[in-house]
Amino acid sequence: MNDIIKRNNVTISGTGAPTIIFAHGFGCSQHTWKKVAADFEKDHTVVLFDYVGCGGSDLTAYDTKKYSTLDGYAQDILDICHELDITQAVLVGHSVSAMIAVIAALKEPWCFEKLVFVGPSPYFFNEAGYTGGLERQDVDGLFEMMDNNYLGWSSMMAPLIMGNADRPELGEALTESFCATDPAIAKKFAKVTFYSDNRSFLPLLDVESLTLQCADDMLAPEQIGTYIKEHTPYNSLVNLKATGHCPHLSAPAEIIEAIRNYIKSTPLLSHPDYAKN
Repeated sequence: MNDIIKRNNVTISGTGAPTIIFAHGFGCSQHTWKKVAADFEKDHTVVLFDYVGCGGSDLTAYDTKKYSTLDGYAQDILDICHELDITQAVLVGHSVSAMIAVIAALKEPWCFEKLVFVGPSPYFFNEAGYTGGLERQDVDGLFEMMDNNYLGWSSMMAPLIMGNADRPELGEALTESFCATDPAIAKKFAKVTFYSDNRSFLPLLDVESLTLQCADDMLAPEQIGTYIKEHTPYNSLVNLKATGHCPHLSAPAEIIEAIRNYIKSTPLLSHPDYAKN
């Protein structure tokens, strides 16, 4: 088995263009995309994978230096594209993977035709003139708890992140996913996720993108979707009916419809209002 395919536990299904790559968020694995991805297999090639350190990836391939920034995770995606000879793909990224997608597209834009951001956030902290949704001192406290009791942290945070309190089974599923992740690696990935400021990358992006914004998302408040739309060329914004941070788990049909409509839409890059200089 090829090293990259094994390293990132890559699975390929379906047939048809464009290829759709689904990238999972922190504490998760490719399994979180299964309900959504299955719908696209009948008319698209679908690629699922796990970042090194997550899911069924090769944990021995984890390199603390490489994955000390989101660049390392972006390189995982690009390595998969190279190995599978993928160009002009649709890359769908949840949560931190939205910004990982931006970084990958800045490095090698020819790999991607369109990007889809699900519950994205370029920066999680509130500061003057910017609403990220979280206070730094609160996050510092959560990391202290994570260091002391990762399983307790997971059991407390996963249901809050999921939202949809009236459907506790969803929070339980996310808790299980968090708890299945190697704690040492999860802590490092969490710190890279929450402490990275990716706002400066947005204006540089030349690949068309779609932001799918949920209501009542504790990690990505509704102002974030507007911020990304205003600061990213060729970005469209759709406000979903879904609530919480994981709509691909809580409302997969709505995510499927939004992605399908976007894939079929006329590229913004060809629209005269978006003409490049």
